[in-house]
Amino acid sequence: MKVRTGLGQDSHPFEAKATGKALKLAGVLFEGQLGLEGNSDADVVLHALTNAVSGVTGHNVMGPISDSMCQAGISDSREYLKTALKSLGGLRLSHVSVALECAKPKLVNHIPLMRESLAALLGLQLADIGVTAMED
Repeated sequence: MKVRTGLGQDSHPFEAKATGKALKLAGVLFEGQLGLEGNSDADVVLHALTNAVSGVTGHNVMGPISDSMCQAGISDSREYLKTALKSLGGLRLSHVSVALECAKPKLVNHIPLMRESLAALLGLQLADIGVTAMED
């Protein structure tokens, strides 16, 4: 059996002042929090996963493709990940692990929702999704 491993990373700063943009991580909405700067919803978890899939397939979605999607009004990072997943061809995901480091917001209570969201997006079982958070 041939195995490929993708590693993705992404970062966006929080908005300097509230614009009403929602904070989304792993496709989960965090109410009452500043959003992240970016021309999309700036979901760093989904961007990192999109980059990881792109690393496996060699089909880079984040950049010109996601920018053109944004210009067409598609700013939901779930769509970027779906675009990257189409490039897998006969390959399939077996496990995903995500590590987040942030001082705010507190993530621990949202981890189950984040895992459920990722499992649904990726077609994996909950046991195949790891999400950890290092919080100050």
